[in-house]
Amino acid sequence: MTRVALIDDHESVRLGLEAACAKAGTTVEFSGATVSDYVNWRCKDGGAPVDVVVLDLSLGDGSTVTGNVSTLINDGSGVIIHSVADRPVAVREALAAGAAGVVSKVSPTEDVMRAVQTVARGEALNNVEWASAVDGDVEFAAAQLSARERDVLRLYAAGLPLKAVAEQLGVAYSTAKENITRVRVKYVSVGRPAPTKVDLLRRAMEDGIVSRPEGDFSE
Repeated sequence: MTRVALIDDHESVRLGLEAACAKAGTTVEFSGATVSDYVNWRCKDGGAPVDVVVLDLSLGDGSTVTGNVSTLINDGSGVIIHSVADRPVAVREALAAGAAGVVSKVSPTEDVMRAVQTVARGEALNNVEWASAVDGDVEFAAAQLSARERDVLRLYAAGLPLKAVAEQLGVAYSTAKENITRVRVKYVSVGRPAPTKVDLLRRAMEDGIVSRPEGDFSE
């Protein structure tokens, strides 16, 4: 059963999500107003981190988007931003920090529950809110990938192992591996790190290199 935490400083929002979780058979392990409250609860509980945290973009305690998302990611949970998504720069900041995606607060709760299950499976969340956040951020930095690097990333992020990528492109395995390494370095240089294959898929979707998740995500 999927275990979630709800972090929002509006109690009415949390109550609505709690009801949706109960209906969907999802267990709400924590519901509170700040990430600090969640961290304190985790310290006392001492158990495993929740599978997914549904996090409001802006909390009233003065915490930062990057700090909140990073804390939750480092604790071992997937993070979904639940926001009105009218602050594209802040949404991009959350995605750059490792959030799995964005679901608008005006979306039906059923959409939130589907997103929770998607992220709990370790899959990237690809939706309209994500695309809008990227398109609306004038400071979004392109990684300036070469044509070959884009080809390698497209196939690799879509689910092919590197050996199959190399065979399909007619290059040596070492060349394909070197291209992926350069891709990761370039994304880091523009503040969009992609240490895992799922992260590379996110970056490829953000840049229009792939249109949707396909295949598996094994390294």
